[in-house]
Amino acid sequence: MLAFTAATLLTPQAALDHALLLVERGRVVDVVARSAREIPPDISPIDFGSHVIAPGYLDLHIHGSAGHDVMDDSPDALPAIERLLARHGVTSYLPTTVTAPMDPTLRALERLADAIEAHEAARRKTHDDWHEPKTSKSSRSAGPLDGGPLAGRAQPLGIHLEGPFISHARRGVHSPEFLLPPRLETFECLWQAARGRIRMMTIAPELDGALELIAAASARGVCVSLGHSDGDFAATERAISAGARHATHTFNAMRPLSHRDPGIVGAVLSDERVTADLIADGVHLDPAIVKLVAKAKGLERIVLITDAISATGMPDGRYPLGSMEVDVKNGRCESGGKLAGSVLTMDRAVRNLASFAEWDLPTAAAAASRNPARVLGSNNKGVLAAGADADFIVLDRDGNVIRTFIAGLESRL
Repeated sequence: MLAFTAATLLTPQAALDHALLLVERGRVVDVVARSAREIPPDISPIDFGSHVIAPGYLDLHIHGSAGHDVMDDSPDALPAIERLLARHGVTSYLPTTVTAPMDPTLRALERLADAIEAHEAARRKTHDDWHEPKTSKSSRSAGPLDGGPLAGRAQPLGIHLEGPFISHARRGVHSPEFLLPPRLETFECLWQAARGRIRMMTIAPELDGALELIAAASARGVCVSLGHSDGDFAATERAISAGARHATHTFNAMRPLSHRDPGIVGAVLSDERVTADLIADGVHLDPAIVKLVAKAKGLERIVLITDAISATGMPDGRYPLGSMEVDVKNGRCESGGKLAGSVLTMDRAVRNLASFAEWDLPTAAAAASRNPARVLGSNNKGVLAAGADADFIVLDRDGNVIRTFIAGLESRL
């Protein structure tokens, strides 16, 4: 068993002062106040002093980073992306596709399914083969992930399919020639290539066939997210009733909100059945709009995403996004004069949300951990509680990531 202590720990309910976190076999054993439970005498706790222990972040929408795209066929792509994610506090994520020709898309889905299954197998082995560190003062446990190929890397939980079932009118930079109408047989082809690993799908609700596909995908446990849409209020509400329950980068690539034509944005902001994600980089949304979305959706229905592309963590230049190329300069990503993803990292997004919405750090951090985990229906991610996965980060009081632990193992990258 490993023991960690800190001045504060963020639980699902509140911030716990003078906290003790106990971890074994990659899972949380207990979270209590230090005064409420004695540490076994043979264990030397790892004390993080005045810092904050928080659940690891979960990014539902990320295309790449570190010079690589999640659809790359290079064996170096996902490892590089997952290491950079871990450096910025992301312990799990959904690799997100963009609209592309069908054959490359299917191959990418197969590769992503392979990666997801490899991580799951490594997790199981960690749980089965866990043993204590050689010295009780070590903050890093020995085990199958320790020094192995997946050590210190964020875990892909499933795939986010962004496109091809989106609107031509609000496609953003998605290639128009590869957009497809929502059809069950097309989705089935994608589903089979991904071996059932699609966890989220962005779709425009106004498209012919969308309601049938929304209902079918929802029945398989897919979180259907509304986005890249020119839909009106009524079409959006019909989609929500059919099973859609989330919104993709709210306001961006959506029919604009009008006082006489509320459209998709009006439905997303007003319908309590829907959670909403946003890109809090100060580029995609004005800080005042971030605050507006936060107020409209509340503390538990707002989700931070990065929509990060391969340029994240890299110098200005030209970078791939699926089959496209994007020019990046001064934190702005554009293709053909249109915004094309971001270079945002999740730790920065949390700090920005806290500033823009005037929220405290625990509340903002929940929008990157607890809330996205709930969107996926996961009880083991995004929280620090007995039985949850021991994915956690150590933050300073300003929200900077000091250390990252995945399955109880420290990420040293």
